[in-house]
Amino acid sequence: MRETIKVVGAIMINEQNEVFCARRPKDKTFGGLWEFPGGKVEAGEKFDEALVRELFEELNIRIEVTGVYMVVEKEYDNFIINLTCLKCKILDFSNFILREHSEWKWVKREELLELDWVPTDIPVVETLRYR
Repeated sequence: MRETIKVVGAIMINEQNEVFCARRPKDKTFGGLWEFPGGKVEAGEKFDEALVRELFEELNIRIEVTGVYMVVEKEYDNFIINLTCLKCKILDFSNFILREHSEWKWVKREELLELDWVPTDIPVVETLRYR
């Protein structure tokens, strides 16, 4: 039986209605593909707590979770990813550091599908173009 991995992803939208996207490093699973930043939910951790922790660890930013955007479950050969995307408000971006990704950018909603995405994130990207 394949393991289900619970992960969270941040949906951050700036004042220009652009979406924050991060590129996975080449040496990681799905290397070179784009994703919403976040990570694994640890045992006993709530989704919002996990996302606050992950974004501080990976990007050195502080956020406030404002709600659930979408949940996606995707089966792969060796595991299942259960992704909960949470809407976030950035509280402090002043000490931003890219620790876990190779690149980042703000992308206009209509241009999101021009990036090569981690497969789990594609349904989220498709809805972001219209919501």
